[in-house]
Amino acid sequence: MQHMQITGLILAGGRGSRMGSIDKGLVPLGGQPMVQHVITRLQPQVQRLLINANQNLDTYAAFGAPVWPDAMPDFAGPLAGLQTGLMHCETPYLVTAPCDSPFLPTDLVQRLSSALQAEDADLAVAVTGEGETRQPHPVFCLAKASLLPHLTQFLESGGRKVDRWYASLRVAEVHFADEAAFRNINTLAELQQMAPP
Repeated sequence: MQHMQITGLILAGGRGSRMGSIDKGLVPLGGQPMVQHVITRLQPQVQRLLINANQNLDTYAAFGAPVWPDAMPDFAGPLAGLQTGLMHCETPYLVTAPCDSPFLPTDLVQRLSSALQAEDADLAVAVTGEGETRQPHPVFCLAKASLLPHLTQFLESGGRKVDRWYASLRVAEVHFADEAAFRNINTLAELQQMAPP
């Protein structure tokens, strides 16, 4: 699958409550907002980029990608962001990454798309660790755009949990060795410990 068939979606729609209600994507790291680090790494991997945000829309728009707020009210979580991305996706596939993971892999999309095709899956998701340390990273996923009606039905029936929706799909898991690449920064203390990428 060529990157020309894939749209990237940066999920910046959360409240940032663990960071004192600061918009995490706009917090500076190494002299640049965190979302800029994500854009720098994700943009070369996709045909076009979208941002899902529910506040500071003009600030996000200044990064040069279309910004879409959740179609659902009340900060309904990452699945609502995914739904919004799928609604505005003009390619057959959509890949997501959160705005607070500035170290995401530069081969994320290539590896997710290879697994999606190899396993004929609906969705591919990044996983790190093994055994007891195994950790899925559901907000790093590549989904078929055709999943939109299925996801909308799940959300309209009250579903919010990512893993519950994933359980209804054929999911390809892609193991990444570098756990640090998926670190997300949730608190100001974590931000202060981070070296710039």
